[in-house]
Amino acid sequence: MWEILGLLSQFQQKPNSGLMNSTLNRAQIEQLVRTSLSRQTEAVSPIAKVGANPLVVNSSARHCHLSQEAVEILFGKGHELKPMKMLYQKDQYAAQESVTLIGPRSRVISNLRILGPCRDFNQVELSYTDSISLGFKVPVTNSGNIAGTPGCMLMGPAGFLEMEEGAIRAAPHVHMAPADAAFYGVENKSYMKLRVGGDLGVTFDRIFVRVDPSFKLEVHIDTDEANACGLGPDVKCELIK
Repeated sequence: MWEILGLLSQFQQKPNSGLMNSTLNRAQIEQLVRTSLSRQTEAVSPIAKVGANPLVVNSSARHCHLSQEAVEILFGKGHELKPMKMLYQKDQYAAQESVTLIGPRSRVISNLRILGPCRDFNQVELSYTDSISLGFKVPVTNSGNIAGTPGCMLMGPAGFLEMEEGAIRAAPHVHMAPADAAFYGVENKSYMKLRVGGDLGVTFDRIFVRVDPSFKLEVHIDTDEANACGLGPDVKCELIK
């Protein structure tokens, strides 16, 4: 409001404007108001300037990623995954297909959901509670970093797949586009903190950053972590460097 009054004063006192000591008409006043509001809007949100996405924090339940070769071993030659539900990230989906995971001492987890599309490696992502239930130790590591991790066996309607490695607890991580990375001042493969509000007030100190032009701003934590911090739709979350 004060900026608009200031613009009116300057406009009225310009010696070459032909409006000195005269009354502004409606069109001139509207132009001044639009100019002032435009300046204020530009300064409102740095997020809007860099095109950053709104922050989404999701709990990731146990699942697996499979190669096309593995899918055919488990479901038959030529079988292709069928999308059941699209996920938040572009082109990612929960498939209709699921498998049975067989762990040490023949302990099993039924209906382990497959996420598509297919990848060039096989990976099973479990929570800490899952690994205890199965009876073996599963390390916390970033997705794709499966060297030296435990293996397991998957059973499908057409056969068995013995994985020598690939069972992990996925490290908490955030997907973001380059604009989001610029806004937060972080780089690919760096770390951030996630502050979760609510009744508990938990902060995760090592959120691994993944940057790609196709990504939307989304944090993934597993079900154990989500339950421990009381994550819910009304709980405020904040990414901090």
